[in-house]
Amino acid sequence: MTTNNDVAEERRNFLYIATGAAGAIAAGAAVWPLINQMNPSKDVLALSSIEVNLTNIPEGQSAVFLWRGNPIFIRHRTALEIAEAQASDTADDLIDPEADADRVQRPEWLVMSGVCTHLGCVPLDQQGDFGGWFCPCHGSHYDISGRIRKGPAPTNLPIVEYVFLDNTTIRIG
Repeated sequence: MTTNNDVAEERRNFLYIATGAAGAIAAGAAVWPLINQMNPSKDVLALSSIEVNLTNIPEGQSAVFLWRGNPIFIRHRTALEIAEAQASDTADDLIDPEADADRVQRPEWLVMSGVCTHLGCVPLDQQGDFGGWFCPCHGSHYDISGRIRKGPAPTNLPIVEYVFLDNTTIRIG
């Protein structure tokens, strides 16, 4: 037989559980906006990657695209430029030695950051002593593979993260 004390205790236990559950839901509802504000906004997500159609870049030419507010150099290299870059893999004047094959996914396409590694200037295409890029700010010379060959820049022009979606399109980022 159920006594009044047993019923009161069951009600009290139910109220404890219900109050605890309501408190947990209220705490979650209060904390969620604080956590959600740490997610990137839609405009930031839109800049996180770009798709580039490579058919508009003729062989032997470069194009510049903006990604995350920085220039990206994409060069459609000729067979002669590829051979020249591969032949200079063991050159003595490579300040930051890196094989050409390690800098490209496909030999004819070079995709890299267009920001000089010395002080952040934008190098000029098809300039300098090595047929690649020349930074007019302090005189760094990069070869056709974006490797530093002469000047104050400490490292090669960085290769950006990219993937080929098909033979004519890449996604950067």
